[in-house]
Amino acid sequence: MKAGHMLRIGLGLAALAGSGAALANPERWQLNMSPGVTTIAQNAYNAHMLALWICVVIGLIVFGAMAYAMFRFRKSKGAVPAKWSHNTTAEVIWTVIPVLLLVVMALPATRYLIQMYDTSDAEMTVKITGYQWMWRYEYLGEDVGFTSRLDRDSEATRMLRSGLDPRAVVDNEGFNSYLLNVDNPLVLPTDTKIRFVITADDVIHAWWVPALGWKQDAIPGIVNEAWTEIKVPGTYRGQCAELCGKDHGFMPIVVRAVPKAEFESWLAAQKGDAGEAARTVAVAASAADEG
Repeated sequence: MKAGHMLRIGLGLAALAGSGAALANPERWQLNMSPGVTTIAQNAYNAHMLALWICVVIGLIVFGAMAYAMFRFRKSKGAVPAKWSHNTTAEVIWTVIPVLLLVVMALPATRYLIQMYDTSDAEMTVKITGYQWMWRYEYLGEDVGFTSRLDRDSEATRMLRSGLDPRAVVDNEGFNSYLLNVDNPLVLPTDTKIRFVITADDVIHAWWVPALGWKQDAIPGIVNEAWTEIKVPGTYRGQCAELCGKDHGFMPIVVRAVPKAEFESWLAAQKGDAGEAARTVAVAASAADEG
């Protein structure tokens, strides 16, 4: 792959890593995980924070004890080391306490994992199919579906010797959307449990939007499941997370989460457009037959 081509991919990945829209709006100099905008993302954040604070407490105790021992019992103060090689009480303590800590962390983590894979009681289902190199979305039961691929500005800019500046590719909100924007985003309602069925038509892809808190492989001949319930309206971006071919870096994902009423209006408009297109095709076919 040409060096210029790699540079353009790198700029797009850097934008993904540093953009608020991509990672549920992290703040400048933020060091911790983002809680995301879904129940699953929040669960992952909670599990992370529990483990983090346990590690912080362990670190403070261990390094505090080391510092105390080094200064309180140093040779210059005449400390004489104890001569023993086995202490049953100490061994029981440093075995039992870690086990209890692991149990404390495992209980909520197991509950979160079970919840993550529970797609029951979903209010709607979206089928996601990965192609080289685009996505197709189908709202099952609604007769609405479309493909989603890299937007025209990014497509033109990424071409070798295009002479276009990736930093000049921005969306309507001024966000640098180079390699992170599409022609048709996936529109979803907020406060709605949505089930995804995910597959691929050619090679293995992976559907990944960081703000949603999960990613799922799209494998030909296999249907994987996932679900989400977005709490905060907004635009959330991701990319294919499985190396799927030469244009792997050019199949972004954009999810636009809107309130339920707005989603219903959008869905009705999509159905109207589809119906009008079908009528146009039918009229053209009828005219051809008569001719």
